[in-house]
Amino acid sequence: METRVAVLAIIVKSDASVTALNELLHQYGRYIISRMGVPYRERGVNLISVAIDAPQDAISALSGRIGRLPGITAKTVYAPVEN
Repeated sequence: METRVAVLAIIVKSDASVTALNELLHQYGRYIISRMGVPYRERGVNLISVAIDAPQDAISALSGRIGRLPGITAKTVYAPVEN
């Protein structure tokens, strides 16, 4: 199965969904290359970047599920496809 490399940018504004977010990341753990989280206390947000190598439909599903969590925003950037 062909995979894509991408980075998920996640901004957490509400702690209410953190458990659900961690559960989702655990479910997709086999695809995750790395994860980095940075608390930005002055603005009351947490910034998380997740590097992932997975089938495109799995990346889209994860990003969509994360983005639907209350108080959380997620965007995905894909590496260019090699021809």
